[in-house]
Amino acid sequence: MVQDEVIFYGHPNIRSLHAKTIEITKDEHLTPRGDCIIGVKANKACADLDESFKHRLKSNLSVIKIEIMVGDESFIISGRGDERLSMLNSNDIVIRKTNFVCPRTMSVLCDKASSDVPRKLVRILQDQQTKGIFRITLE
Repeated sequence: MVQDEVIFYGHPNIRSLHAKTIEITKDEHLTPRGDCIIGVKANKACADLDESFKHRLKSNLSVIKIEIMVGDESFIISGRGDERLSMLNSNDIVIRKTNFVCPRTMSVLCDKASSDVPRKLVRILQDQQTKGIFRITLE
């Protein structure tokens, strides 16, 4: 089992309504249009993940568990790796329910998206003082 963690923060404009993706970004500002974003001021983007970790993500056989942890609340997503992943984006990490791949994509065929995040967790993430952890585990 291999793991990496990304630290991120909440923002008043977090809506978490998108039906196909979840995103965390290094950006500090968020408009209401960013309805897939669950966290800002992330300390890592796709390009910042460890190279050996990214290499393992670039396998069609990889099973990925993503845990979003905020205080006592947590939310678990299962996804897959893909040989087409480049993970070159230096600003964002996006996980997707579909198999669409771009430089921001870290995982595909996920079982959940932003719209599935419990509303209690979304309310907590609307406070910019809230610190969250985006834990990525390869099994």
